[in-house]
Amino acid sequence: MSEKSNVAENQLHYQEVLPKTINGMLMLVVNIILYIASIALFIFAVNLIDSGKNIILGVILIIVCVIYAFVAGPLLFIGLKILKPNEALVLTLFGKYYGTLKGAGFFFVNPFAAAANNATHAAATAVLSADISPLAGKTAGKAADAVFRNKKIISLKAMTLSNDKQKINDQLGNPIIIGIVVIWKVVNTAKAVFNVDNYIEYLSIQCDSALRNIVRLYPYDASSEDNEKSLRGSSQEIADKIREEIQRKVEIAGLEIIEARITHLAYAPEIAAAMLQRQQASAIIDARQMIVEGAVGMVEMALAKLSENDIVQLDEERKAAMVSNLLVVLCGNKDAQPIVNSGSLY
Repeated sequence: MSEKSNVAENQLHYQEVLPKTINGMLMLVVNIILYIASIALFIFAVNLIDSGKNIILGVILIIVCVIYAFVAGPLLFIGLKILKPNEALVLTLFGKYYGTLKGAGFFFVNPFAAAANNATHAAATAVLSADISPLAGKTAGKAADAVFRNKKIISLKAMTLSNDKQKINDQLGNPIIIGIVVIWKVVNTAKAVFNVDNYIEYLSIQCDSALRNIVRLYPYDASSEDNEKSLRGSSQEIADKIREEIQRKVEIAGLEIIEARITHLAYAPEIAAAMLQRQQASAIIDARQMIVEGAVGMVEMALAKLSENDIVQLDEERKAAMVSNLLVVLCGNKDAQPIVNSGSLY
């Protein structure tokens, strides 16, 4: 039982190792020279057989030349690998992890070491199995061929993943539509290939799961008085939490999440109109509150100035009437139309 658990633990903690390599250009030149030498040796062996000097030696030399030409020579060519910058090859030898070939250059590795990359192979299969029109068939075929040609190469470049927009309920239960874009790269090719079946699909699923887990903890919007974090008001902090959540989930796949950003945020269509009315009502209330506070301050200042400068003496009833008139003028939606009393004040 303990042995099985140790095997499972080792499978989840693959560490990259570098395979044994030789300069590819050197092996290419050596192989070409050996091919030329085998041709010359084959001609020499044929002459030996024709002359009858040493038929047995001639037959042995011909067998050696044929074996090299059709077996050893092609194997040496198979072992040649070319990599561009930020590309890698994960190699397996007879079912075991052999090493990861990294760095731009021309290399020669064990010809029996096979490259593995399930993610790109699955992408190529999806291209071939897609339902395409006859006009797009040729283009899709070329795309699939390009994918299959490079299916063994793992890109170490920073890549972008943008999933479909999701409908999720926020903390208050309101359905919202949200979308994110994730910038990521492969940092451990061994984990990416051996720990998960398809690391691109795995990342996509984990992004959806992490997004749902984080969004449901926050409301779409929050009032300024509460100082509560919200999806709309604290987008940067929410994005950082989403990135941390995704990183924790994809650690097993040897991926690094560089950045996660919210690209779309809106109420679901079924409640968008109601929420818009709610926001408008809230804005009107806030504006009215500010107007009333300002109007009260202006009335208070006017009364204080009148009393301070002894411009006019008003009793409590006249002060109340003046306050009422000023508040109507200052808080009204439309410009006030004054009525001038040319008679007695009383």
